[in-house]
Amino acid sequence: MRHTAVVVSLLTVVLAACSRSPSLQIGSKNFTEQMILGEILAQHLEARLGEPVGRRLHLGGTSMVHQALVNGAIDLYAEYTGTALKAILHLPSASDPAEALTRVREEYRRRWQVEWVAPLGFGNTYTLVVNGDEARSRNLRTISDAVRRNSPWTLATQYEFALRDDGLPGLLKAYKLPIKGAPLTMHYGLLYQALTQRNVDMIAASATDGLLSSLDVQSLIDDKGFFPPYDAAIAVRTQALQANPGLLAALEELSGKISDQLMRRLNYEVDGKHRSTAEVAAEFLRNAQKP
Repeated sequence: MRHTAVVVSLLTVVLAACSRSPSLQIGSKNFTEQMILGEILAQHLEARLGEPVGRRLHLGGTSMVHQALVNGAIDLYAEYTGTALKAILHLPSASDPAEALTRVREEYRRRWQVEWVAPLGFGNTYTLVVNGDEARSRNLRTISDAVRRNSPWTLATQYEFALRDDGLPGLLKAYKLPIKGAPLTMHYGLLYQALTQRNVDMIAASATDGLLSSLDVQSLIDDKGFFPPYDAAIAVRTQALQANPGLLAALEELSGKISDQLMRRLNYEVDGKHRSTAEVAAEFLRNAQKP
């Protein structure tokens, strides 16, 4: 009987541990790069902290994920300095990356008790993209080159970009880019398909998109410097840092580890080769540990 009681007690402890809710919740927005970063964070923290973490990936756009963070539904996620500065804080733009990060850190700490870890190493600015044959025939290299087109552009973008001050409204003011009617808004994953199938002749995309290096398309240079710096970094609740010793040190291990080129390749592994985000994240972490 005593032996049976011990076994039952051990089983109870094991089952309780297995059913325990994760103490940390990782969030992400609803596009490839964000879900890759969310998986990298989740797998890295599980390895470093020795316990499972929750994944709330593909939550939605910037506003939704930010609200999940400040409301405590998630504890951390990857955000971009320019997005935080313009779309969340609604502050004036900053051309210097260090200045942008300092402003964001101070305001997030003051308003929401959220800390920003040192950047991951890459920036994901917006970019306008056209088909390669049109870029070559018209010698298009910059957005200002595109302004001089005789006929207006048919533009497709994701919904959020069409509304943000650092998105389409501000861009049209800065460049006077001729657009035919209202832009088409669609899921981010459909933009390149719409462009290459000639349903539109310009899209608003991201500089770290994996398909930029595999399709015959041209990314136009922001020659007026309209877009602010968009350095990627981890925004994490102060309460989560206090409740999880070792969390900050684990997150800082990822700082500076992802270059623009590497992030573009990781995105291509998912969007171009159709691998899972979990598989791509695991491969990145294995390679990051090699001397």
